[in-house]
Amino acid sequence: MAALAVLTTAACSFGPPSADERGAPPRLPTPSTSPSRAGDDSASVVATVIAKGLSVPWGIAFLPDGGALVTERDSKRLLKLGPSSTPDGLTVTELGTIDQAVPQGEGGLLGIAVSPKYETDKTVFVYYTTAIDNRIAKLDLSTGKASAPQPIVTGIPRNSNHNGGQLAFGPDGFLYATTGDAGQSAQAQDRASLAGKILRMTADGKPAPGNPDPKSLVFSWGHRNVQGIAWDASKHAYATEFGQNTWDEINMIERGKNYGWPRVEGKGTDTRYANPLVTWPTSEASCSGAAVVDRILAVACLQGERVYLMELTAQGTMLGQPRAFLVGEYGRLRAAVAAPDGSLWVSTSNRDGRGTPQADDDRIVRLVFSSSGGAGKS
Repeated sequence: MAALAVLTTAACSFGPPSADERGAPPRLPTPSTSPSRAGDDSASVVATVIAKGLSVPWGIAFLPDGGALVTERDSKRLLKLGPSSTPDGLTVTELGTIDQAVPQGEGGLLGIAVSPKYETDKTVFVYYTTAIDNRIAKLDLSTGKASAPQPIVTGIPRNSNHNGGQLAFGPDGFLYATTGDAGQSAQAQDRASLAGKILRMTADGKPAPGNPDPKSLVFSWGHRNVQGIAWDASKHAYATEFGQNTWDEINMIERGKNYGWPRVEGKGTDTRYANPLVTWPTSEASCSGAAVVDRILAVACLQGERVYLMELTAQGTMLGQPRAFLVGEYGRLRAAVAAPDGSLWVSTSNRDGRGTPQADDDRIVRLVFSSSGGAGKS
């Protein structure tokens, strides 16, 4: 079991923001001419390590009280990071272990989402890999500890890689899950398979009203491996997707669209398949987590060891070009989630067997952008 250690937090609800101990924050060029940033040639970004000594923190989701739930992929632990009654910063509490999870390669305890009705139902949802499949389950936290998981979706194809794994509630109130092709690319085009899809469901794991096929969980298909999904204020959905050898993608996700894998990697000319919003060479990306802070889409990248920021329009297009920052500063970056105070939390993934762990890995880093209002909220 990994040892846990916590640094003083920069989250506004727990204390004022402070710069990373290694020196001045990076400077982020702003690609926008938005009136809210008129005359601002660059926006400052402050990065602060708020938790360390973790082991492959994969998913992060916030509770109504401002605490954060964190999954550890390989240890199978569910943790809660919350405010402390002392000035020492965050407390870290272990809520339980998902013993049914079987870590192997990219599988294990993956995504987590908090019920929109959490204040009354005390329910969270987790995505995890078992010996036979990937599945989605409910957990009850009413006792302060995680109950045994109650599966609501089973039979999502599993493998040592390409398990997808993200969970999030959309602005329509339904639960979305991202899956991978489980190393069998043809499954992404098979609408009878749950592999290589984005799924949309009720809190009981049933097909959500308005799905392309009312009897199916499938919302979109033709995906290789999606690990991040987020929505902007205009309710556009964006998802990160791992390519094979050439292009990694960000797609705008729309109901019933086919995103082309394995027939297309990156942008193509066949109108049967939706083209990505953005592509990068895999060496510069392999982006996992996605979040929207204000009008900024942020994605955390593994192989690229960076965060990309993209400013969005109300129509879901980009202003200017994506900008990379924190390149190589913290190693492989996985989770990305918008915090209630307007900051962005990202996790490192250097103890997953692919990174080069530093002394304090794995970590959670809090980012404050001057343009997001995060530094001024409390």
